[in-house]
Amino acid sequence: MSINTFLFDLDGTLVDSIPDLAKSVNLLRRELGLPPVTAEQVRSYVGDGVGLLLQRALPKQLYSQELRNRFMEIYTEHLTDETLVYPGIMAFLEMHRNRPMAVVTNKPQLLAEIIVERLELARFFQDVIGAELTMQRKPHPDMVNHALKRLGSRPDRTVLLGDHHVDLRAAHAAGVKSCFCAWGLGHDDGLRADFLAETAADLPGLFPEVECS
Repeated sequence: MSINTFLFDLDGTLVDSIPDLAKSVNLLRRELGLPPVTAEQVRSYVGDGVGLLLQRALPKQLYSQELRNRFMEIYTEHLTDETLVYPGIMAFLEMHRNRPMAVVTNKPQLLAEIIVERLELARFFQDVIGAELTMQRKPHPDMVNHALKRLGSRPDRTVLLGDHHVDLRAAHAAGVKSCFCAWGLGHDDGLRADFLAETAADLPGLFPEVECS
């Protein structure tokens, strides 16, 4: 049975947000009198939500809710300075624009919505499901199950595309197919996905356009 519903992670799957995340981390570190970290270091911190990102980016004894709030202020100011949609993503979304699609991300809800809107992705998605919606974050299946309900879609005809092992675990727990996006920021933690895309250009071959059914 063919796939007719597409759920997408955001950072590392739809968009490359590392430049702005790294800038924001380093602006906060500068305020604290700390030296900068590299973009590659920040890349390794991403995938499990803002709290863990910041805990990894700061000395353990410094992390606090106040600093998390300050980071959110800084990052919100620089949210889309350099963040870009990955090459090939727009074409794939356009190809399936009549299909049910949603963003399912561990990024804070408001920031996810702003990025999707500013980067002209909103027209493709019926829903954006982010953190802080009283649901447990991926790898828990809450967000995926919520998306299925909102879209009126069946698990066996749905695929979750993501670049991190939390996406694969969430897909498995929710009973949907998984597609590991190897161009992204995360890693698969040795897990096997149902589909593997090395670049976004692989997606049309994995999920060809079919007549609506």
